[in-house]
Amino acid sequence: MMYKQEKIKPYGRDDDKGKLVEQMFDNIAPTYDTLNHRLSWDIDKGWRKKAIKQLAPFKPMNILDIATGTGDFAILSAKMLEPEALVGADISEGMMNVGRQKVIREGLQDVISFKKEDCLNLSFENDTFDAVTASFGIRNFQDLDKGLCEMYRVLKKGGHLSIVELTQPVGFPMHQLFKIYSHTILPTYGKLISKDCNAYEYLTATIEAFPQGEVMLEILHKAGFEEASFKRLTFGICTMYFATK
Repeated sequence: MMYKQEKIKPYGRDDDKGKLVEQMFDNIAPTYDTLNHRLSWDIDKGWRKKAIKQLAPFKPMNILDIATGTGDFAILSAKMLEPEALVGADISEGMMNVGRQKVIREGLQDVISFKKEDCLNLSFENDTFDAVTASFGIRNFQDLDKGLCEMYRVLKKGGHLSIVELTQPVGFPMHQLFKIYSHTILPTYGKLISKDCNAYEYLTATIEAFPQGEVMLEILHKAGFEEASFKRLTFGICTMYFATK
């Protein structure tokens, strides 16, 4: 099944979506962290902490962070969960290069490694990881079902998936306020700082198109996960998912 956000491509071009996403994130990598935190008023840091806390009772020792970007979620996971090893996987070397420098500054290079991966065709063996995480990245998959099936495949039996993703609020007045913000301030400020006029228009379009809530739970079950739940954060601007293999 094709979901709406899979049809949305950066720069409005009809090329392979994976290649376009890679190009877009390489372009905005130098300013990504600044924009991410400013545009969310740093609330995104709290969202990440909540998503990581979902994993804390299970003490995962081997973690895969999908669409790791500049490594914020990986670094926070390493600090909070203290795993033996954490791999950050992403399609964009530009984003991961920023992450590598951050990992060195934090002194976590013995725990965190980065690897360029096509998240729809991961190179890892079946049943490799105790936990798989993804923050603000799965909206960019050109095949959501395949990407989630890959996460399921590389998880050990009994392992856990923790996802945090930007979503469109459903209730009044946040739905209307978020629509105004995401169509005016977000793309304008994103263009000003990143110099990429299309990236943050693409971001808004994928947020609005991405399946969420109960629909997302059905998609997780279809990928094979036996248990799945979700919780909306900050009036539904962000949604946290948790699933078990």
